[in-house]
Amino acid sequence: MGCACCKQKKPAKAAAATSATVDITDLSPSNPDGGLSAALTQGRYCPDPIQTIPDFNKGFSSSIVFPSINTHQRPGCLTSGGVTLFIALYEYDARTEDDLSFKKGEKFHIINNTEGDWWEARSLDTGNSGYIPSNYVAPVDSIQAEEWYFGKMGRKDAERQLLANSNQRGTFLIRESETTKGAYSLSIRDWDDNKGDHVKHYKVRKLDNGGYYITTRSQFDTVQELVEHYTERAAGLCCRLIGSCKRGMPKLADLSVKTKDMWEIPRESLQLIKKLGNGQFGEVWMGMWNGTTKVAVKTLKPGTMSPEAFLEEAQIMKRLRHDKLVQLYAVVSEEPIYIITEFMSQGSLLDFLKDGEGQNLKLPQLVDMAAQIASGMAYIERMNYIHRDLRAANIPGRRQSGVQDR
Repeated sequence: MGCACCKQKKPAKAAAATSATVDITDLSPSNPDGGLSAALTQGRYCPDPIQTIPDFNKGFSSSIVFPSINTHQRPGCLTSGGVTLFIALYEYDARTEDDLSFKKGEKFHIINNTEGDWWEARSLDTGNSGYIPSNYVAPVDSIQAEEWYFGKMGRKDAERQLLANSNQRGTFLIRESETTKGAYSLSIRDWDDNKGDHVKHYKVRKLDNGGYYITTRSQFDTVQELVEHYTERAAGLCCRLIGSCKRGMPKLADLSVKTKDMWEIPRESLQLIKKLGNGQFGEVWMGMWNGTTKVAVKTLKPGTMSPEAFLEEAQIMKRLRHDKLVQLYAVVSEEPIYIITEFMSQGSLLDFLKDGEGQNLKLPQLVDMAAQIASGMAYIERMNYIHRDLRAANIPGRRQSGVQDR
């Protein structure tokens, strides 16, 4: 497939199938000959290719749930028989008969968390059981369950989120501190005559006794209490906290729990709806998988590459996970070969810059977009692969609004 290839191997014949991404607008995979495109997107899953899922049913603690996050749980955390309960952070519509549909705010008992990104759960609201995406839930009353908590996020990503047009002065988020282990950063959108709209950052430090503070004269038992305090008054901050930043839908690494390992899918499960582009090696279509999930389908012309070579490279691509890379979901390895990826709806970065809103972007925005692409490429390099065809025509993306395409 050629999008990402090992440095020790000879290049594959065809161009790449996966793409890199950027937070700009909703750009889609319109070039069928593209390499591993740089999709400029926002995401909420860890870029590590392999993540160990802890056994939350042995009791919740910060070192078990999120080893890199110092989590403080409020007194009275909702449990059942010593088992930590989880709450839905987002709404989810089932994609298969094995999945469980749920509404935001539903609570769950986790039955089995050994399937990686998909957990078997029972809803305490409906009594129904099925698989749920693990990044759609968080332990009840934990900091991860708060609307304003964005976890591991860089300073620049926080500014990009907060400066979106839908936010106003006083919109805020809390994230892990990049420089101090166990501390957090409070990022607030502000405005003044000299700077206009900008973001200010405050370190939320942890006391030895477990409390939290921004200034030593105002100390709190939990981060939640700190947020409540500054929601009522500025008390030395640039402004009062008025509301949390809109949080985007998480990115799913698989179409379903069954495609997690057996990700060759039947051609009959796909419906090609609209052609997005074509080239020397094939075409790109907007499609539907299983009648439930919108996907991008890249078709390769017969003879482009052997099914064996294709599957070998697809195995590599499936392991790549980064929120600046378009996620490979599944394949159809019999000719004509299909490559199924996440769908992004607004064309290529090239079209965006030449004919769309990108014509009016200033240098700081352009540099930011380039930095997002570089982030995805740096991850590929760390994984010991290379991108063989990185150009604006091969970079899809979506708006930073956080609305997930289905």
